[in-house]
Amino acid sequence: MKKSPILSKIYLLLVMLFLYVPIFVLIVFSFNTTKSHSTMSGFTLDWYVKLFQNELILTSLLNTIIIAVASSIAATILGTAAAVGIHAMKKVPKSIVMNITNIPIINPEIVTGVSLMLLFVFFAARMNFEFGFGTLIIAHITFNVPYVILNIMPKFRQMNPHLYEAALDLGCSPARAFFRVVLPEIMPGVISGLMMSFTFSLDDFIISYFTNGSNAQTLPITIYSMTRRKVSPEINALSTIIFIIVVIVLVSKNIAERKSALKKEVKL
Repeated sequence: MKKSPILSKIYLLLVMLFLYVPIFVLIVFSFNTTKSHSTMSGFTLDWYVKLFQNELILTSLLNTIIIAVASSIAATILGTAAAVGIHAMKKVPKSIVMNITNIPIINPEIVTGVSLMLLFVFFAARMNFEFGFGTLIIAHITFNVPYVILNIMPKFRQMNPHLYEAALDLGCSPARAFFRVVLPEIMPGVISGLMMSFTFSLDDFIISYFTNGSNAQTLPITIYSMTRRKVSPEINALSTIIFIIVVIVLVSKNIAERKSALKKEVKL
């Protein structure tokens, strides 16, 4: 049975409209002269100026970036080490460990958030520490590590299993063989895991909500607190900037991948 190309295009158009029309409406009203979200009264950049004068938003953004960078780097290191260990296991133990590793991915975030909050409360009562940057970073590392492992394991399956042994036979120490031979082979998975961890950490709300402290609020929590009162056009401006940055990063990544693919084709 042949599919109609016209119906396929209409379906694709409807999906794209459903996904992106709300974002474009948000972008348009970020330039509105009034706080109205239904009537465009004029064009202004005042909301962008006020955004960069809002200390609460800027502080929350800085907190979010610090937590995302720290947790994604730590999660990538731990996840890479874990992936190396899992790859070295035999078939049955490896299958069991991978299933256990995948549980946090399919587990509802609210369960993870409440569990981590109770864990931190338990230790806080005995070790005299407060909720804040520390608890947020630990929480973000916890839910990011499985995604790093998930990105790296396929690269191990694609790698020639004898490369590491060949490097040892040629005189490399185990550490040197790993950093010179194995790590370059799995590096695309490591980078993908790092980027995914960073993105999830920036975007996370539920787990951060349960594990944040009064002195360390992330941007999603701050925006949620602001929207409970009234949606300010400053939030529209902030969302527009984030959307543009994401688009630039994605376009740059695609261009870099195409150039890399063309170079490989030329070499071949």
